[in-house]
Amino acid sequence: MRQIRVITGKLHGLTVTGSDLNYQGSITLDPLHCQAAGIYPLEFVEIWNKNSGARIVTYVIHGEPGSKCCVLNGAAARTCQKGDEVIIAATTYIEPKDLHDHKAKVLVFGPGNEVVQALNYEVGRTDQVEYAFRMSDAVTGETIHPCED
Repeated sequence: MRQIRVITGKLHGLTVTGSDLNYQGSITLDPLHCQAAGIYPLEFVEIWNKNSGARIVTYVIHGEPGSKCCVLNGAAARTCQKGDEVIIAATTYIEPKDLHDHKAKVLVFGPGNEVVQALNYEVGRTDQVEYAFRMSDAVTGETIHPCED
């Protein structure tokens, strides 16, 4: 059966807090942010730099809980500067028939790498479309981007 690649967790608008060119590689993230978005240590993630457009892939290591850190290490340190905003996305492969059971967790960040919004991305059905995107507030359950019935 065909599988498609989908988002499982995303950190949107996280500000880079540092870089360490001499570290062996990876991205160091606050484990509390990772846990809330369902991103695991040693998991490979894509990083998209909103300032430069650079796109890289590396793996996650945890920093200090509550530090709100986002540190690019090794070669990845060349792709982002302190103060750049990035999007970090973890993905997996699933069969399309399983889309209706899949929820992605998304954290949106503001100044100081504070979480300003927690979202769920999911797929519903409508009378017209078998796979319709829906975004909801993870705390209140309020639909932000509905799939129309």
